[in-house]
Parts: sequence; structure tokens; C-alpha cells
Amino acid sequence: MNPINDTPLLVTERSKIRLIGGDLMYSRLFLSIPCLSVLWFSFSGVSAKAQEGNGEPVSYLDKIGSEVSNLRNQAAGGDALANYQLGHSYMTGTGVSLNYPEAAKFLHAAAEQGLPEANLLLGYLCEHGKGVPRDYRKAFNYYGAAAKKGNLTAANNLAAMYEHGYGVRKDLRQTVDWYRYAAEGGNPIAQCNLGTLYFRGTGIPQNYAQAAQWFRKAAEGGYAPGQQMLAWMYFMGGGVPKDYAIAARWLQLAAQNGDPRAQVDLGYLYEQGEGVPLDYVTAYVWYKTAGSGGEQRATKRLAILLKLMTKEQISRAETSFRELSISTHTGEAVEQSQRLGNAFNR
Repeated sequence: MNPINDTPLLVTERSKIRLIGGDLMYSRLFLSIPCLSVLWFSFSGVSAKAQEGNGEPVSYLDKIGSEVSNLRNQAAGGDALANYQLGHSYMTGTGVSLNYPEAAKFLHAAAEQGLPEANLLLGYLCEHGKGVPRDYRKAFNYYGAAAKKGNLTAANNLAAMYEHGYGVRKDLRQTVDWYRYAAEGGNPIAQCNLGTLYFRGTGIPQNYAQAAQWFRKAAEGGYAPGQQMLAWMYFMGGGVPKDYAIAARWLQLAAQNGDPRAQVDLGYLYEQGEGVPLDYVTAYVWYKTAGSGGEQRATKRLAILLKLMTKEQISRAETSFRELSISTHTGEAVEQSQRLGNAFNR
């Protein structure tokens, strides 16, 4: 929830909604591109288990090598999809060694044949200077080419370029139009960004009800920042009726989805007993989880909380935190976190 000081947003903003800092919402998540999942084969599990007990390579490694070899042959023959698949593999280190220059080479070949997904990833490489010199104008052009062919992630990124004036003159009308295009197409990141524009009144009249509506769409799509912002709207009563319990439920989802800012705010609700039962142990666990994710506010809140806790509570909290940390690596984070408090099991 990006406060402008070191205390949780939920502490400082109890009376009215106001502008929050300079980076209210992530502008883009470039590599979160679920719409592309059908375009490449899976190399999952290669690095996790390369050999079995007898020391012999697992057979699927040979299969992967064969698939890569086949893709190279197809790419050399001018196959756009093969070039894209190789480019994506080199860009993510999937089945091959991570190599941005190689990724750019294959993606460029695919983009020249008009593949919008290749234009999208080239835009990312150009914007961030990975494998190619950083060039915002080229990034803008690649995003534009992909967006005009219906790629919603590229449309979101193009809107962000217009919003911040990267590679193009800042244009809030274009910003709104492209975010809306991507949001109406179902892109949850764009939905959250459009909600942010309504929240701030940037490029469009300020409208908390519309902001909440778009945050809700993003939240229901599983996007953690959207869940976090919708929780904040319920906590403040902005565009929706004030309801601490509903705010806590959305924060719970965002926290379980790994958002450190939501984790520290959820910890604060447990510390204060707002929308959930007062529970210092659960507050401790979420503060410490957020701190391990790099959220600086969590460390300061934890120091305050420790002064209120007994030794027995701290011991239980440490045990719960270790269990949650372990479960995060085994896919049981949601189940484990539900055992930390009873607010969502009523």
C-alpha cells in the first residue's frame, strides 16, 4: 500500500483518502504473460533433477536437447514461431543457458515476421537494456507493434510508456486509452493501473467508485496489488462501504500471493484487531514474512510489537514463521497461513 512514511498505510490513513506517494502501483510486470503459455514447450524440472540414483542422465534431457536442435533447424529455415520459442528460452534460461544477446537475435527474427509476442519481449529487452543497448524509443515502437495486433500485455506497457514519457512525449489521453483497452480485454495488471488513474484523477476525473471497480476486477483475477488496493479501499471506505473484515480478507489473499506490502498491512490488522481477532502471534508472522521479502516497514513494526509480546508468544510466533517459510517452498502456503489465525475460518 506504499505509504509515504515508515508506518503502515493503515495506521496513518484512517480519516480520508489522499494521494499516496509516487509509485502507488506497479506499472508493469513484463514477464507475467499468461497469454503466451501456449507458444512454447515446457522444460519444467530440468534443473531440479538432472540425474537419477544411478548417475545416468534422465531421458527427458535428451528429448529436450533434441527439441532445441529441431527448433534451431526450423528457425534457420525462417520459422517465426521457432525463432520466438528460442528467443524466449534464451531470455528466461529455460532449457538453455540464459543469454540475452541470443534471445534478442532470435526474437528480432520472429518480430520481423510480425509475431506480436516477439515484439513484446523485444520491447522489454530494449527498455531494460538486456542483450541490446537501452533504447526507450525502440521499446515504445515494439510495444506499439504488439499492442496494435491485440497483445494486452504490450498494450499495458505501451500505456505506461505514454504515462511516464519513455520513448515518447507524455500523453495521458493515450495512457488512459491503452490501459482501458487492455483492462477491458481482461488484463489484470492494466485493470489495476486503470484503477490507479481513477484513484488519483490522472488523465480522467477522480472517481473512487470506478477505482474500486477496476481494483476488484484485478483482485478477482488473482493480481496481488489489485487485492491490496481493494483492501485499502474497504479499509478507508473509498468507493465502497467501509468494512474492515472484507479489507482483511483481500489483504489475506494478497499476502498469501506474496505481496510484502499486503503482508505488513495484514500484520497491522492482527496487531490492532481490526477486521480480524487481535493476535500478536499472527501479526508477528506476517511482519517477519514481509521483512524477509524486503519490506522495510515490517522491521520497524516488528520492533514495536515485540515490546507487547510475552516470551511464550514470541516462541510460538517463531515456530509458526518457520513453518510458513518451509511451506512456501512446498506449495502449502495458503493452507499453512490459514492455520495462523481463525479470522477467515468462521
